[in-house]
Amino acid sequence: MITAVVHYTAAAVTDLGRKRPSNEDAFGYSVEHGVYVVCDGMGGAAAGEIASSLAVDEVLRTYDGPLPEDAGTPGEDQAERALLAVYAANQAIYTRSRRNFRLNGMGTTLVMLTAEENRICVVNVGDSRCYRMRGQQFEQITLDHSLVEEQIRAGRMTRAEALRSPLRNVITRALGTQNQVTADVFPLEAAAGDLFLLCSDGLTREISDASIQALLVPEDSLDVQGARLVAAAKKAGGHDNITCVLVRVEG
Repeated sequence: MITAVVHYTAAAVTDLGRKRPSNEDAFGYSVEHGVYVVCDGMGGAAAGEIASSLAVDEVLRTYDGPLPEDAGTPGEDQAERALLAVYAANQAIYTRSRRNFRLNGMGTTLVMLTAEENRICVVNVGDSRCYRMRGQQFEQITLDHSLVEEQIRAGRMTRAEALRSPLRNVITRALGTQNQVTADVFPLEAAAGDLFLLCSDGLTREISDASIQALLVPEDSLDVQGARLVAAAKKAGGHDNITCVLVRVEG
């Protein structure tokens, strides 16, 4: 059986927004190693910037090395390696914060996509998201680790109530705030033409999923689509930093 060769292209954009004095988002990717990551830091002073940058650097460093010698089957090994990268990032942030009291309590969200041929693995902690657009179908892959989203999933709060809630900014999981962290893992199969969007909540708090879908025009370059998303979020208020990484599966 002949397996089609799958290629990936990517582009990224980050913006301060219109209200924040600094950018606590960070992103990184390597098409060569098949890893793409977005983080949204939190903490006083420059702590958020440090946490998000540490997480991205640690993830990319993990993927710059060889595969583990005891690698299992391709799909299982892919998920295991992604989780190892997340745990390493968590430990790096936690250790740094323990060494410097001014960084105490810093943390970051993380959403990461890894690609091995047609196998995709999405991992997230916090409320930074991954979406997939396949033809006319646009769906959120990740589940937010936020207080209001968990209340919605439990049936205790409506979407309208969540939008008005004073607790809508509270996240229930983050990298670096504790010695250990639990991440969600979503294994997927890629198809030619799939478009994945990794983004911080500076995008999703400003514009709806329907608006995001409308702004993703397959005929346009990834750079143009990313710039269009950021411009829309800023026009809608730009209350937070905005970061988008777009990954396209080429046939």
